[in-house]
Amino acid sequence: MEIWAAAQEDLQRDLLSDNTNPVVERIIRTKDKIPKIVVNKYNEIDAINIDSLKMKDTTYIRSLVNRFKNENTPIDLSFVDTETNETVQIGTIYYGNSEVLNKLKYYPVALILIIVLFFIAIYFFYQTSKSAETNKLWAGMAKETAHQIGTPLSSLVGWTEILKTEAVNPEYIVEMEKDITRLETITERFSKIGSKPALVKADLVTETKTSFDYLKSRSSKLIEFELDATDKEIPVLINPQLYSWTIENLVKNGIDAMKGKGKITMRISLNGKNGVVQITDTGKGIPKRNHSKVFSPGFTTKKRGWGLGLSLAKRIIEGYHNGKIYVLKSTKDVGTTMEIALQVRSNEKH
Repeated sequence: MEIWAAAQEDLQRDLLSDNTNPVVERIIRTKDKIPKIVVNKYNEIDAINIDSLKMKDTTYIRSLVNRFKNENTPIDLSFVDTETNETVQIGTIYYGNSEVLNKLKYYPVALILIIVLFFIAIYFFYQTSKSAETNKLWAGMAKETAHQIGTPLSSLVGWTEILKTEAVNPEYIVEMEKDITRLETITERFSKIGSKPALVKADLVTETKTSFDYLKSRSSKLIEFELDATDKEIPVLINPQLYSWTIENLVKNGIDAMKGKGKITMRISLNGKNGVVQITDTGKGIPKRNHSKVFSPGFTTKKRGWGLGLSLAKRIIEGYHNGKIYVLKSTKDVGTTMEIALQVRSNEKH
């Protein structure tokens, strides 16, 4: 622009002396994409590389001149008359940045963004790989645990059959068989970790009551249990073993939060297209900032615990059953309500 302005000055000086310099004319005629406005000493405006229709709008011209002033310092045009040795003012050039230059301003930002996205992708890939390895490890441990439990469990079944032939109180054998059945359920649960379980159509009310009754009979007398369930059947697709595991984890977490003394309330209802199970305890509550963290693997507020119960519950409900599990509400020193929502499948046959 400085060269172009100097050529304009030389041209005006040459016009006074009727001499034209082809080099100057060539510089002036050289096409570029720099938008510029030339205002002469008579306030006449000449626009170059600017839409001619827009230049009819005086408001637009003023705003454009102000924008050009902020982008680049205006160049005053003048020359010295060789005959009179006086400085002759021609006008002022206001010019902005070319389209290419404007785009170049954003290239560093785009480059930084690409680099950041690249590192995010690398970090995500690393975390995913690490998570996959951890999941495989836990799945392997779970399956191995199921395998190890299977051996003594088979032995216990055999000993139970032998005790039936002895003079042993039948009530003792019945209770032993209940616990053996329980161990078989636990073994089946562990064996399903890491593989997609089969879902069957079942009544949510019945399955939840079964888990509720078992926990009630096996819990301390200091824990009061209350069940509020609808009389209607709520058909859903579930894996009974894994679903009961979820209910047990939620109830046991509630009991731990109450330090072994309090009330557990379970409500089963139909809400639109979802079957809803709410489990409420009278424990210490969960701070709002931890409502989502409680489902993260390893997160726990207990001195003893691995922080896997709610993580498994979330994986079972959301990963395997396509449902939702979340903290519905929680108040400090009042209690917490956890909610499970599963889609009703009344029209499906399985």
